[in-house]
Amino acid sequence: MAAQVGSLLRQWRATRSISQLDLAYAVGVSPRHLSFVETGKSRPSATLIDALSRRLDIPLRERNVLLLAAGHAPRYSEQSLDDAAMTRVRKSVQRILDAHNPNPGVALDRVWNVVLANDTAAALTALLPPSLTDGGINMFRASLHPDGFASYTVDFEVWAGYLLDTLRRLARITGDRRLADLDREVSAYPNVAELDSRKTDFGTGAGRPGEPTLLVPFGLRLGEDVLRFFTTHTTFGTPRDITLEELTIELFYPADDASEARLAMMLG
Repeated sequence: MAAQVGSLLRQWRATRSISQLDLAYAVGVSPRHLSFVETGKSRPSATLIDALSRRLDIPLRERNVLLLAAGHAPRYSEQSLDDAAMTRVRKSVQRILDAHNPNPGVALDRVWNVVLANDTAAALTALLPPSLTDGGINMFRASLHPDGFASYTVDFEVWAGYLLDTLRRLARITGDRRLADLDREVSAYPNVAELDSRKTDFGTGAGRPGEPTLLVPFGLRLGEDVLRFFTTHTTFGTPRDITLEELTIELFYPADDASEARLAMMLG
């Protein structure tokens, strides 16, 4: 049991590129004691695991894994958004999304499955085939699959690069196998594989000629119109529940007057 938690802590330390000496001093223990913990000679207390987790920026889900591996009870709950205890939070998030109409807005879990959406976002899912909506919508899959939003996306190379960078960063930061599996899946899509083969400098492409590139451009072509967006991400500031820590609200804003007018007409 001690060997397992020690191995996990050593992996997290390596992922964060922190030396054993620096980590020990940062949390106020001797390097010798931390060495004993990592080699399984000493079982860490729940307090030490908490201190190490904070310094290594380990997500709550993985902190529970460390606690269990060390023989301690998990400290962090994981309640569904549908649970009664989450009613106020769920309603507040939905209120944010609804107030954002006629612009698209969604709430995403850790692997970017859509858990809540506003009317405009729901309307845009009509562009997707049933194979990408049955059983729920994953934004990485729906955005990168050649039969999904990719077929409507203007400057797909740049937007896909941003999404791939985001997916791979999340997989690296969290160590979540679901994200790693998703990366392997989307990397096998022919359009994504072609981008990877060219080793494109993701996320740095320009927008339309003469425009400043303050943000990564995203555009959807709908018939003769192109809806152009920029996006923001919002997370909870002090979560103590795994579901809330992993929840992200993504709001899309029109990047020009024409897009703003077209979005207003969509729900008019």
